[in-house]
Amino acid sequence: MTSPSPQQFAQSGSLDELYGKLGQVMMVPGWAKTAPSLWPEPKKTFSAHRWDYAQAKGALDAAGRLINTELAERRNLILQNPATGYATSRTIVAAYQMIMPGEKARSHRHTPNALRLIIDAEPGAYTIVNGEKLSMMPGDVVLTPNWCWHGHGNEGRACAYWLDVLDVPLVQLLDPMFFEPHPDEFETEIKVANNSPMHFAWADTQRRLAEADAASSGGAAVEIALGDPALDTMALSMIKLKPGNATPARKVMANNVFGVVQGEGATTADGETFQWRRGDVFVVPSWQEHTHHSAEGAVLFRATDEPVMTKLGFLREGNGKSAQ
Repeated sequence: MTSPSPQQFAQSGSLDELYGKLGQVMMVPGWAKTAPSLWPEPKKTFSAHRWDYAQAKGALDAAGRLINTELAERRNLILQNPATGYATSRTIVAAYQMIMPGEKARSHRHTPNALRLIIDAEPGAYTIVNGEKLSMMPGDVVLTPNWCWHGHGNEGRACAYWLDVLDVPLVQLLDPMFFEPHPDEFETEIKVANNSPMHFAWADTQRRLAEADAASSGGAAVEIALGDPALDTMALSMIKLKPGNATPARKVMANNVFGVVQGEGATTADGETFQWRRGDVFVVPSWQEHTHHSAEGAVLFRATDEPVMTKLGFLREGNGKSAQ
């Protein structure tokens, strides 16, 4: 079909005729209310949601019988947001992963930043990052930043389970997706881990939470950062919920993925309440008011894209003012 000429555009006798001609040349009238590009505040495109660790563990155990490391680069379960397809939130994807005793997961590197929160493991489970072998025990957090070689292994006697958190949706959106398998397939240890910035041990986290709690002057929770921030695109923290009191409601222009490290409780997000317990994962997408409560006390791990929102000048709190 021949495109309309400039004269034919100029001679359009009605808006419908003009719109028809614009469609032929892939142009859309910006004044048409059917295609707004701006709106008063963020739209709700992702939903708050909780995933059950017990269910995921059962599924991973079945996968352990049915899928070996030759058939799958990683044996994991992606936590899809019910409101959309692949991702957990707009910028973050989370997944449960398991590795069986005696297994090794091949090393690779990629541009997305990644981390793992260990849920269940015994001595012998590890991640190797750029030649540094880091142990994985419950409550530990291990980082694999942009373009770092990393792989996993399990020299112990029990399966190891953890939560992966990556900024893959953000990288997909911006397009700089690169991936490379390790030339030797399995990376070898070349240095001994010693206070690695890639590893946050649960024992250290417990000590820091206890110190923060002792220094606090009340309130429903204390929160400590892991790193400053831990990754360029994601900030990590541990939140100790004190027994009985709900945290103040918070509404922030940032996506938050929570993993339950210890205890049980409930979170109300965007008017819906989710009960959770150790190992569960829940997401609070950006600009959705939420509050946490635990009758007996609990510890939550939080991964958030606040560094991205801050860097771009987009971070806002519930009053709409800049949080910078």
